[in-house]
Amino acid sequence: MTKEILLSIAGLHLTDGENGNIEVVTAGDYYSRGGKHYILYDEVTEGMSGHTSNVIKVGENSLEITKRGLTNARLVVEKGKRHRTVYQTPFGGIELALTGQNLEVTETEKSIDIRAEYVLEINEENLAECTIEMNIRPREAGNLDLRG
Repeated sequence: MTKEILLSIAGLHLTDGENGNIEVVTAGDYYSRGGKHYILYDEVTEGMSGHTSNVIKVGENSLEITKRGLTNARLVVEKGKRHRTVYQTPFGGIELALTGQNLEVTETEKSIDIRAEYVLEINEENLAECTIEMNIRPREAGNLDLRG
C-alpha cells in the first residue's frame, strides 16, 4: 500500500426504521506499524472555521477513530465490547457508547476494506444500529465505488 491514499467512508444508521446514509471520499495518508494500519486525514465542517484531524487505527480485532480539533473524540469498535466516550463539539459534549457487533478487515496488496457494525448509544439509550464501510486505495486508483 502506498503512503498517499484515497479513503472512502460510507455509513448507514438505522433508527426506528429510518435510514440515514453518509458517504465521504477524501485524500489521506497511510502507514503500517506493529501489525496495525493507520489512516490519517483531515475533515472540514461546513459553516465552521477550523478542521478536525482524524487518525484511524485498524487492528486484527479493533477499529479506533481518534478526532482532534474542531471535534474531539476517541471512538472504538471491538466485537462484543462496549466502549464509552465523550464526543466534544463546539456546542458541548455528548456521551456516547459503541457496542461492537462485527468487524471485518480484508487486505490485499493494493487495498484495505473495513466493515464495522455497532450499536450507538447516547446518554445510555440505544439510538441506532450502525454500519461503517471504509475502502482504502492508492491515490492513483481514482474510483472508490463502494458497491463493487
